[in-house]
Amino acid sequence: MDDQSRLSLAVIGVGNMGSAHARDLSSMDGARLVAVCDKDPERADQVAGAYGVKAFYDPLKLLDEERPQAVLIATPHYTHTPLSIASLERGIHVLVEKPLAVHVNAGRQMIAAWERARRRYPDLVFAIMFQQRTYTYWRKVRQLIQRGELGRLARVTWIVTDWFRTQSYYDHGGWRGTWKGEGGGVLLNQAPHNLDLYQWFFGMPSRITGFAAIGKYHRIEVEDEGTAFFEHENGMVGHFITTTAESPGTNRLEIVGELGRLVFENGKLLFSRNRSSMLEFIRTSPAAFDKVACDVEDVPFEPQLESGHAALTQAFIRAVLQRQQPVAAAAEGIASLTLGNAIMLSHFLQRPVELPLDADAYERKLNEMIGAQ
Repeated sequence: MDDQSRLSLAVIGVGNMGSAHARDLSSMDGARLVAVCDKDPERADQVAGAYGVKAFYDPLKLLDEERPQAVLIATPHYTHTPLSIASLERGIHVLVEKPLAVHVNAGRQMIAAWERARRRYPDLVFAIMFQQRTYTYWRKVRQLIQRGELGRLARVTWIVTDWFRTQSYYDHGGWRGTWKGEGGGVLLNQAPHNLDLYQWFFGMPSRITGFAAIGKYHRIEVEDEGTAFFEHENGMVGHFITTTAESPGTNRLEIVGELGRLVFENGKLLFSRNRSSMLEFIRTSPAAFDKVACDVEDVPFEPQLESGHAALTQAFIRAVLQRQQPVAAAAEGIASLTLGNAIMLSHFLQRPVELPLDADAYERKLNEMIGAQ
């Protein structure tokens, strides 16, 4: 494939994730890495030199002088909003790392900017790095739910505490673990992947009760532990538990429906499939203590052929070059951001919050936390 038929991309922000993205793009089908940018000149020069591309230290200068067709933004969270908007206004396709933004109002500004830009650039692609959507076991979970194989859903419990981080992680870079620099903790940085999958599987709840611990295990200003209770209009309830302080951690998703229980843990999917509806059994069984008979199945799923980040980035390139849909459009990032913001707002208010979220109330509280630093 010649240079003219490949998508020219630049990576803005080449820290831990951005440098990995630059490495992937340097050899990815359909891609042509042309530049990298970082506020740290030494880091920008090092990554640029490794792949023989231009180094920039000012992202706006990169956008105006290099004019790449697309950018991958992997900078601290607050900068996702202005950098995405600046790129979209120039007709540059954007793949932004999670989270979409720090708070819902900023995310809405980004989507509004994309919608305005599409009047001039109708094929403009704006996507978000929710690479876990590419994992074959999560796609199988969603398929089983959509096929109705669990029937009416009753309960979901997700314990996802394998996001372990040391104090050194938070000390690195100077911006992590603060309201002003990062904008939040585990619910904004690590768990957005799981919150995205939760709403991708089950839709949005109507009411959220959240509990959080601020700097419980780390010397940080933001939450390193969060728990939520989700109430859905259809009667399903959800429990979500996460932290960056458990080792060994757990990643167990348990979904209970009238036709059985689906569990993902340790890389396996187990389906305890009921031989009849538990709801019907409750109503009709003459026995007081009988249980519904079930059969346990080991659910197969396709092997993962490439890493999640690379798979999503490759899909982004196809979305631009071949007019395909990206794995996750940026607009879908509003949902996980809403869940995280709502959990924290509920924690701060010490009461349940209803959805749609009062985004202004959360932004005011965030600014209050920043001012208290």
